Amino acid sequence: MNTPTPPWHMARRAARMNPSVIREILKVTERPGIISFAGGLPSSKTFPVAEFDAACAKVLKDDPSGALQYAASEGYGPLREMVTEMLPWNVDPSQVLITTGSQQGLDLVAKVLIDADSKILVESPTYLGAVMAFIPMEPEVVSVVSDDHGVVITDLADKAQDARFLYVLPNFQNPTGRTMSENRRAALSALATEHGLPLIEDNPYGDLWFDTPPPAPLTARNPDGCIYLGSFSKVLAPGLRLGFVVAPKAVYPKLLQAKQAADLHSPGFNQRMVAEVMKDGFLDRHVPTIRALYKSQRDAMLAALAQHFPDAQNQPDQSLTWNTPAGGMFLWARLPAGMKAVDLLPYAVDKGVAFVPGAPFYADHGDERTLRLSFVTPSVEEIHRGVAALAVGMKTYAATLK
Repeated sequence: MNTPTPPWHMARRAARMNPSVIREILKVTERPGIISFAGGLPSSKTFPVAEFDAACAKVLKDDPSGALQYAASEGYGPLREMVTEMLPWNVDPSQVLITTGSQQGLDLVAKVLIDADSKILVESPTYLGAVMAFIPMEPEVVSVVSDDHGVVITDLADKAQDARFLYVLPNFQNPTGRTMSENRRAALSALATEHGLPLIEDNPYGDLWFDTPPPAPLTARNPDGCIYLGSFSKVLAPGLRLGFVVAPKAVYPKLLQAKQAADLHSPGFNQRMVAEVMKDGFLDRHVPTIRALYKSQRDAMLAALAQHFPDAQNQPDQSLTWNTPAGGMFLWARLPAGMKAVDLLPYAVDKGVAFVPGAPFYADHGDERTLRLSFVTPSVEEIHRGVAALAVGMKTYAATLK
């Protein structure tokens, strides 16, 4: 006897959910021998394993019941206080919400601030995970023209009317690695204040600068007009799934209610471990080691690109070109006219290297010639071999276009 299948009626928003292009591409990197420039993963060399081993034992010894019990939705009090001490403007712990990764912060913002058909603004290109969090709420996503210094203010002024918010990553942006200049930040903050445009400032990479710190956060300039998202994934470990939101008091209660509906609270045990590791200024000692490692790997990639694409300076229209990020984890590159990164990818994988095509990072009119290269997980030797393989793959692909 056959059991009848129930009629599963999907919500309208479910039709707008799509698999992450990046996650699908990462499956390719599981093939043996592939050097991956594709993932947005921190280097496992930076994980403070010994410190977490000690913290785990201490947390379970000092307060096992508290660590393993349900906890406050707002987050562990001492950790929230530590977050306020990390920020360069005056923040009350009551404005800090601990989240299950900063990705959850994006989801909460979407649920609280977006109605169907409401207009939201994003950089061009922007973080794909943010667009994936926003899209199910059925907004009109509008890209703001952006250059090497961030969003272009004149274009933003034309599009700011009636927008719910502008989502922006000012520091070492994913995917481009660019950093918004001080002048651009000042102009953006002034325009947002003038137009009453809320800003969602996402800053997972801000501590990963190589030579000089980035300018002050946008939120520091107008705390009541911004929601700020941060993460422990890039400075401690992503497997902990801990991030935080700093929100104006007018918005915080609704974000908290959305958090309660989503998961009650982020893992209390993990929060206590992070607080234990971070006490006594651990990040001040630890983060510089991450910066040094990532800078050496960025430099290796820049050197390898210069070696294998020597025409980038003299004949940029006939060569791969790229930027020089001042921090973070990513480098942004562009193919010559007539090439598409998605078409190059199988040729590159065939030669043993993977990357992420750039077009999916655009909310509209994606630039098919762009690609993102992550330099933090491969070794220096792998970076040189991977860039060499990319050059061979590109030559093979170019031959098919003639």
